[in-house]
Amino acid sequence: MSNIRSAFRNGKAFIPFITCGDPDLETTAKIVRAAAENGADLIELGIPFSDPTAEGPVIQGANLRALSGGVTTDKIFDLVAELRKDVKIPMVFMTYANVVFSYDAERFMARCCETGIGGVILPDLPFEEKDEFSAVARQYGIDLISLIAPTSADRIAMIAKEADGFIYVVSSLGVTGVRSEITTNIGDIVEVIRQSTDTPCAVGFGISEPEQAAKMASLSDGAIVGSAIIRIIEKYGRDAAPYVGEYVKRMKDAVRSVD
Repeated sequence: MSNIRSAFRNGKAFIPFITCGDPDLETTAKIVRAAAENGADLIELGIPFSDPTAEGPVIQGANLRALSGGVTTDKIFDLVAELRKDVKIPMVFMTYANVVFSYDAERFMARCCETGIGGVILPDLPFEEKDEFSAVARQYGIDLISLIAPTSADRIAMIAKEADGFIYVVSSLGVTGVRSEITTNIGDIVEVIRQSTDTPCAVGFGISEPEQAAKMASLSDGAIVGSAIIRIIEKYGRDAAPYVGEYVKRMKDAVRSVD
């Protein structure tokens, strides 16, 4: 099995999301290393897709910049293989079912296994349809990571019981993006998860400030941040790595404070 759970063994986890190829793959490699060096416990790598339905405008923009720069799934696998020479923390892919399907699911999971990707998050894959991918993922030791949203309601326990790796708790309705306040009762959702499984859960969507990360980590096993990091990359471009590193350190310090 994958090493994803190791990200949660030393207290609360901080999980940054980075779109591969924005602004280019060389910069992505620098950003991943900066995040790992500054305390990231697990890194979500986004494989760009032309129609990212779960994403807000910030990550949509990153997808378009990466695709227009010529990024492909094969190039991203090559990037991960190179990163794995020195980046030891768990890494997972976040992308869309069509990306995996068009690449060929078995070939995709085999390459994840070869390159050291521990899991795959497919936000557009309904729980009821996950068997299409989960069997082949399991064959290669890849965790197909489940998402639980505020709308999951009476399905929370069912999804949690079958979850692998970690559970991505979606904090808010709608698409990804920075929010000034998270009003969903995360504590209630996590309580149902805890009653159903010992699989760790981390909260994402809308977190941007250290105080928010600390609050979400206090209710769960960790915090996930995407759009706020993509904004830094959008602002600084090829010089973004040290700025992302500083941000990751601040956020990791915040989640560590609630251990």
